[in-house]
Amino acid sequence: MAAAAELTLLEKSLGLSKGNKYSAQGERQIPVLQTNSGPSLTGLTTIAAHLVKQANKDYLLGSTAEEKAVVQQWLEYRVTRVDGHSSKDDIRAVLKDLNSYLEDKVYLTGYNFTLADILLYYGLHRFICQLLWPSVISPVTHCSLEVISPVHSSPREQAVTRDY
Repeated sequence: MAAAAELTLLEKSLGLSKGNKYSAQGERQIPVLQTNSGPSLTGLTTIAAHLVKQANKDYLLGSTAEEKAVVQQWLEYRVTRVDGHSSKDDIRAVLKDLNSYLEDKVYLTGYNFTLADILLYYGLHRFICQLLWPSVISPVTHCSLEVISPVHSSPREQAVTRDY
């Protein structure tokens, strides 16, 4: 899913009014948002965090210093490990990493749904949709993909889970 499409979905999920226009720069098509009140923002995770704050849903960025660091860690993982990797071996490695990590957790930060869960879902969605190799998924038992729905009120109720 292209970054602009992901950011538009995030806006909708956060209940923000439409209107942001995204451009892309460079060979890797890094998203850029020109804000109304300041400098442009560059990068998927930077813009996504800005949208979360704009929607007054700061809990999606983590509630404690440790949780905020874990959210940042997984946002970085999304950009460095998930984006740009599309080989069968890359997909298998990412899914195995996630399977191991999520073995004793509900969400990436433990029990709280965050922006990291949303962006990792968006990043993995294209792989899951393209998967034609059942052997990639079969050893992955703890990997659930989460997406928020603007219909429900609490973060837990907003999670729509699909097990793969």
